[in-house]
Amino acid sequence: MTDSSTPTAAAEPDRKKWIVFLIVAVLSLVADQATKIWARGSLPVVRLDRGAAACIVPDDIVGRTCQGHPVTVIGGYWDWRLSMNPGSAFGLFSSQEGARILLSIVGIVAVIGMLWMLRKARPDQKILHWALALVAGGAVGNLIDRIYFGVVTDFILWKYQNHEWPVFNVADVVLVIGVGLMFIDIQKEGRREKELKAMRQEKAKAAGLVKDHSR
Repeated sequence: MTDSSTPTAAAEPDRKKWIVFLIVAVLSLVADQATKIWARGSLPVVRLDRGAAACIVPDDIVGRTCQGHPVTVIGGYWDWRLSMNPGSAFGLFSSQEGARILLSIVGIVAVIGMLWMLRKARPDQKILHWALALVAGGAVGNLIDRIYFGVVTDFILWKYQNHEWPVFNVADVVLVIGVGLMFIDIQKEGRREKELKAMRQEKAKAAGLVKDHSR
């Protein structure tokens, strides 16, 4: 018979959260990098100087001698369009000098922070495990681009009528989902703390440690 109080049994839930984290983070990273490789290799680009030379991706897009040509997915709403972003998610800070170094450091710190938070997380905080894995996978996906290319590959364009949202990628999507799940976990933890506080107060009243003023 296995004793659930043994160190091995107690460590099992902790091991499971690390397995979930690793699987979700790796799958997010693979999806991000695979779609970026496809975008750089398959999406059309055009020269802005009308020259005959072929565009070199990503150099000519960064140098603004070439740009991505849109490919319609859903007319009027969704295009594929290759873009190189020196900034952060959804094109933020793309014009800032030193953005590559700063955002690379931020990405590394974010991943370390996710690992630290996972270490502190309880085994029953399953939503948080997924959230941290998604944020880590997305952060590493864009970090790889910044280190290797100096820019991040974006290719998903959503628009409506004359308005276009900033071009983004799969890493941005999983980052946003991860942050959203983190907010859900925060709400759950807030409710849990209130319930635990109420239970402690009830136990204290039952033990006569706290005077019940409702009587």
